[in-house]
Amino acid sequence: MGDIDPRHARDLGMSRPISRRDFFDGVAVAAIGPAVGTVAATGHAAGRRRAPAQEGDAFPPRRTGLRGDTADSLAVPHALRDGRFWEHAGDPEPTGEHYDLVVVGGGVSGVSAAYEWLRHEPRARVLILDNHDEIGGQARRAEFRPPGRKGALIGQGGSRVLASPATWTPEGKDLLARLGVQVKRLRRHVDEGLYPGLGLHEGVMCDRETFPVEGLHRMVPGTPPERWTGRLPLADQARRDLLRLVTNPPDWWPELPVEEKEERLAGMTYSDFLMDVCGVHPDVELFHRTLPNARWGYDARAFGAIDAWGCGYPGFQGLGLDPDKPSRFCSPTVKKEWAGDQDVPCLPEGLQALVRMMVGRMIPGFATATTMDGVTTARYDYGRLDVPGNRVRFRLSSPVVSVRNDGDPGDATSATVAYFDGHRVRTVGAGAVVMACWAVVVPHVVQDLPEAQRAALSETVKIPLLEATVQVRDWRAWRRAGVHRVRWTGAYWCLSELGQPVGAPDYDCPRDPGEPITVHLVATPCQSELGPARGAAAGRRALLRTPYGHLEYTIRDQLARLLGPGGFDPAADIEAVTVHRWGHGYAPEYCRPWHDFYPDGPFPADTARRRFGRIAIAGSDAVPAARTDAAVTAAYRAVAELLG
Repeated sequence: MGDIDPRHARDLGMSRPISRRDFFDGVAVAAIGPAVGTVAATGHAAGRRRAPAQEGDAFPPRRTGLRGDTADSLAVPHALRDGRFWEHAGDPEPTGEHYDLVVVGGGVSGVSAAYEWLRHEPRARVLILDNHDEIGGQARRAEFRPPGRKGALIGQGGSRVLASPATWTPEGKDLLARLGVQVKRLRRHVDEGLYPGLGLHEGVMCDRETFPVEGLHRMVPGTPPERWTGRLPLADQARRDLLRLVTNPPDWWPELPVEEKEERLAGMTYSDFLMDVCGVHPDVELFHRTLPNARWGYDARAFGAIDAWGCGYPGFQGLGLDPDKPSRFCSPTVKKEWAGDQDVPCLPEGLQALVRMMVGRMIPGFATATTMDGVTTARYDYGRLDVPGNRVRFRLSSPVVSVRNDGDPGDATSATVAYFDGHRVRTVGAGAVVMACWAVVVPHVVQDLPEAQRAALSETVKIPLLEATVQVRDWRAWRRAGVHRVRWTGAYWCLSELGQPVGAPDYDCPRDPGEPITVHLVATPCQSELGPARGAAAGRRALLRTPYGHLEYTIRDQLARLLGPGGFDPAADIEAVTVHRWGHGYAPEYCRPWHDFYPDGPFPADTARRRFGRIAIAGSDAVPAARTDAAVTAAYRAVAELLG
């Protein structure tokens, strides 16, 4: 990770006072012994009513610094994983509460499960438990209050778009319809012409981590390839190879039929294809290496060549593959997106809008509006989430530590759920339980699962991910640079972009470069050279060891390198930083080569998600797929199994 030069840090504004609620950096404060860390004080015992939380640091979307998988949210799950939790936890204490349904995990899948359950059982009592201090799981809202702006400035801290909504599952489309989300109207909230109208385009930063000469290169539509390839800081042979790759690549296997070409592509990575099949100069592979990162979570050394073809990456035009349909070897998402339409931003706060709409409809008083038009500007009272007497309650900062059937799973009619409230273990009774958390956590929580199911759930691979939302004073330097979205070829953050130009009724996105705006950055810690599965595990370990101070330093450093020539001063222009850390981020897509994910064959999803007595499995992990509609489908299926 390297040392930070204190003088450089001061120049970047690292001494500027930015609120950092979560500054533990992987070191949990002891609560019930050194093995189990404290949970943030947003959790509370049954029956305790908190004061409304709307303003300032008490309002989760406005908290800055390290968010997401903070030390507080991970301490108990990691202690369970390591077998240390019960040594210090003490005996569980019953709360006396009983619910028809308990949902473990408050993300899109978990909240969808609760919402679907209430459609069938409208008078049911439901409890949602989550280890984080915010609703929505990895669908997060980041909210800022810059001086001089009327109202809040809102960005996304996680899941952002409806991916190819035309190809969503029937269950996903059903949820959108029940919430009144109209995709055509969402499209009208997106000002696709704003940035191009200001002369801003996409760009590639050939950074000093990969090339001797660092520089930004704008990718202006219609520009002849000879013009932009000739300016790249590549070796002369690399420029010639790149030009051939993007303009007129040959048929690399003229003697093979199409089916065999596709099968060959399915057995190699995109980097292998570039180096071994196309025979390009190594600089060309370096230039393309991070093409998949922001979308898939790993680079071309782990990204399948068949999916690179499906995504339209350079080098495949001469193979004669059918341009009207994807290969049967492509991953599920590539197939769906091929047949579907473009992604649609889901309101300024991203997919957390869906979660807020569902929670607001289930819990009285949480939201002042629950429609597509009102959710962005509604007021929210987090103190209403867990009120005694409500049929639906949402308990934050309450990691679940045990779920068991009451009696033999084949005959059980109820279950017992235990969670840690920050001080002790509490239990509630449940008529049914939906596990909508990380699949790898389930075997540690449901300890009497059949061995085959435990093994299948333990095999799930999740790709680590970092997303940062930065409030900047203005975006004049972006306009001077002529870019709104920049891919980096090898620096820590692989993507830097201005916030999506998405509005909503009574909410205007920034339109004047002199206004404050949010900047979105993505980092993908997966060590792709090890392959996606091993690389994800290694990247996750490295990520959890990386202190927040280093993450903020790299944000400021890269924005200074990118925008400094346009007058950007990170010490003065960056006004707030929020980093969402997800050690278990993307669910993989079975990208080829499959054996890099699961050496013994495709992931055994049917075994992993099998109902176990009064316990059902939801979440996108057990599908697995990186799409929101898959998480909704898993939730509907789990509810149907339990009510069947």
